[in-house]
Amino acid sequence: MNDLPRAGGATQTADRPTISKLFRLQWEPAQNAHVLLYPEGMVKLNQSAAEILKRCDGTRDMNTLIADLEQAFSTTGLGPDVRAFVADAQLRGWLE
Repeated sequence: MNDLPRAGGATQTADRPTISKLFRLQWEPAQNAHVLLYPEGMVKLNQSAAEILKRCDGTRDMNTLIADLEQAFSTTGLGPDVRAFVADAQLRGWLE
């Protein structure tokens, strides 16, 4: 992957993804899940999505983020799924 911005200013997933300023990631006891809060509502996240988004803090590039997840869950081969999720989250505007 290259690290050049895409048309419209969106970044490639090789960059250091971070949660958009329009959203806030937090644990919601009433939902018993992590959620993304935004002015018009909330997105309830499954555990996998939450674990990925918790690591999208702008300090990790994609390879480091994937390695961190694989180490945390004692597994390998998460790259394609994590990259697909991050790309989808970017399309939804959750990530910058």
